[in-house]
Amino acid sequence: MRTSPLKNRTVVVTGAARGLGAALASEIAARGARVALLGHEKELLDDLATRLPTPALALETDVTDVTDLLALREAADRTRRTLGRPSAVVANAGVADGGPFTATDPAEWRRVIDVNLTGSAQTARAFLPDLEATAGYHLQIASLAALGAAPLMSAYCASKAGVEAFAHSLRAEVASRGVAVGIAYLNWTDTDMIRDADRYTVLRELRGHMPGPARRVHGADRIAARIVDGLERRRTAVYAPPWLRLVQPVRAALPPVVLRAARRDLSRLEAEGSLEPTGLLGAGGEADRLAERRAR
Repeated sequence: MRTSPLKNRTVVVTGAARGLGAALASEIAARGARVALLGHEKELLDDLATRLPTPALALETDVTDVTDLLALREAADRTRRTLGRPSAVVANAGVADGGPFTATDPAEWRRVIDVNLTGSAQTARAFLPDLEATAGYHLQIASLAALGAAPLMSAYCASKAGVEAFAHSLRAEVASRGVAVGIAYLNWTDTDMIRDADRYTVLRELRGHMPGPARRVHGADRIAARIVDGLERRRTAVYAPPWLRLVQPVRAALPPVVLRAARRDLSRLEAEGSLEPTGLLGAGGEADRLAERRAR
């Protein structure tokens, strides 16, 4: 087997306690890299760190919240001293909620933006000195939601469109310093966030009305392997699954299609009383809620 370019390097993964983040950490370690694991749930992080085949550092983000730049800089320093300077950072931490914009808790709506967009920017800001020193790679986890916004997930769609624009801008700024920046576009992935979303009629219907390939849920391990393939190659864009690249040339045509479907379906769901806000989704969302509460 070929030797991975990640072998004996240090990689940082945010949102690593569960779901896609944990799958990414496992895949990265399997290719020989040391992994710094940032996340809210200490027991899960510690357990994952002990199971990885390479040295790992668990950094609980009750202390290192991705919206807290000072805490992230401390995490960067601990990573540097314990595992060595990172050669790659995967900005994966994210939360989501669902429901009509006007019915959503404004503080919760803002939290989705803060974690997904501001947290990604703060992650880049904290680790860029290391990436410049190693001519490294910053990979931003985005979503199909960055390519085509959907109703009932306004905060999530806005945040993922925002991180896409941020990554494009950052790439142009740091290219002359030897740092590469990539964007990973994902479809529905089998995590506790998506499983929780399917409990709610409003989000189950949203996915159910998408075209066949777009509504399929993909295993986290398979998606992680695809993303890490892109990580090894320092790709500008990673599509998981690969067919998502076909959406790029037609993304300008998506809003009118979504609008027609929304006019047809949302009034029916409203009449059925199905348009209730979901709150932050999944165990990861609950962990973020508890961590934010403790930080106050």
